[in-house]
Amino acid sequence: MGMPTVGFLGAGQIGEPMVERLLAAGHRVRLHARRAQVRERLPDAELVAEPAEVADSDVVVSCLYSDAQMLDVLPAVVAAMDARTVLVSHTTGRPGTLDRLAAYGPGGRAAIVDAAFSGTADAVRAGRLVVCLGGEPEHVARARAVVGAYADPVLTTGGRGSALRVKLLNNLLFAAISQLTLGAVETGRALGIEESALLDVLAVSSGGSAAGRYITARGGAESFAATVAPYLRKDLDACADAAAEAGVDLSTLLTAARHGPIPLGRPPLPELSELSETELLHEDHR
Repeated sequence: MGMPTVGFLGAGQIGEPMVERLLAAGHRVRLHARRAQVRERLPDAELVAEPAEVADSDVVVSCLYSDAQMLDVLPAVVAAMDARTVLVSHTTGRPGTLDRLAAYGPGGRAAIVDAAFSGTADAVRAGRLVVCLGGEPEHVARARAVVGAYADPVLTTGGRGSALRVKLLNNLLFAAISQLTLGAVETGRALGIEESALLDVLAVSSGGSAAGRYITARGGAESFAATVAPYLRKDLDACADAAAEAGVDLSTLLTAARHGPIPLGRPPLPELSELSETELLHEDHR
């Protein structure tokens, strides 16, 4: 068999280098992109006018922002997919959304793999994105053959929805650790310790974490908090909903994650038409 044909939706900050890697690996890519700049930067992709047109592919990769976007864009795509086509979803959202989408497939049983990931656009370009796959073994195998163009390691977590649950727990822990680290920065200021000095020590000491590294990379606590707040809030809401649906008590972790220097309540969030520029930092920990 030749290289799988890949349909692609969501060529944003992370999605665009994914398409570049897929093309470089020899895949034929059918791409729907709303922004003219993206279409111009990806001349080797086969551009299509409507999202549903990507369904005429062996594997469809979706890199959309939220559950709402998925439910807005993907039902028509899933309904147009052949029974052999596999949808690979990179969105960090609610596992139940995948079940709702599956019902649009042939016989109400579309082949969907959740493919939660962690890493930056640079990691994608280097082929070092971390991707978790959840789904039926034969569907996961087909997804692996595609995401392997930009991901290593590729980890299998179980049935459909398991990769999302793993990632939501990861992001819950990241949010809690971020709140604690930012709280330590505030306390350090009160004690007369420069923020940069504390972060430099944390970077090489036992109290350090990925959160501390990202705070430094973003240029400090204030910029980091402003950037990650909408994404962490979205993911915490999804995690809380998934836990409630499963009857799991996450109150201790959610309290640690929601309360601190970053306001992470549940106000409504604006929807983004494609992944935005601030996604770059968010995808470090998604």
